[in-house]
Amino acid sequence: MITSRLLASHGIRHGFSTREGGVSAPPFDTMNLARNVGDDPTAVAENHARLARAIGYDVERLFEASQVHGVRLIEVDGREAADVRREEADALVTTSAGRAVGVRTADCVPLLVGDPSRRIACAIHAGWRGAVEGIVPRAIASLLAHHGVGAESLVVAIGPHIRVASFEVGDEVVDAITKAMPRGSASAAVVRGGPPIVEPPGARPHASLATLVIAQLLDAGIRDAHIDDVGGDTCSEAARFHSHRRDAARSGRQLSVIVAG
Repeated sequence: MITSRLLASHGIRHGFSTREGGVSAPPFDTMNLARNVGDDPTAVAENHARLARAIGYDVERLFEASQVHGVRLIEVDGREAADVRREEADALVTTSAGRAVGVRTADCVPLLVGDPSRRIACAIHAGWRGAVEGIVPRAIASLLAHHGVGAESLVVAIGPHIRVASFEVGDEVVDAITKAMPRGSASAAVVRGGPPIVEPPGARPHASLATLVIAQLLDAGIRDAHIDDVGGDTCSEAARFHSHRRDAARSGRQLSVIVAG
């Protein structure tokens, strides 16, 4: 499991899972947290139990959704976990102490958002389609509008995902990411994440999802010091991470979880 020093320093329970420490058999070995990829349900349940113990939450109080690379956020307070799991959304938020929200990834960007002074926990799943459509700024805007928090108080951890060296893309993605980059914060994001698009000599372009989401966070008012990218390239680090681009249908899923304080 990977944790963010920033979130940990504020006492926020959270974690980004890796492949290590689970019980799933190949091709999903070992820590697969997805129930819909063909893995043994008993193994998936045990993997969930192990991650819950490691982070410190009740596995029955974990909320996930059916992820569709969209821009919808679900407020899970007062809901049943089984009901939320059937809904389509790519961000979840809770303000109930002890409740956990999580997103599954196998190359997309997981973001965990918390407010150290309030019981707010938000998990965001941002593939390139969701990122360019604005799932990240939409989720932040919803937190600001409906929970009485200020952007300057939020802390964000960006988890392992496919990195620029591995993320070869076509013209459609190049155009979409270029257009989605906020102008006001683009220069600061490039300093942190590198250019949003890299064009190696004689090769197809590569894209940096980290640069895009950092730019969007900065543009939404999140302080630069309150954004922690924990690193990790899901595609190139086969021993540590599942990757759909690398393994296609043989890929399991990571789970990124944050718990309301």
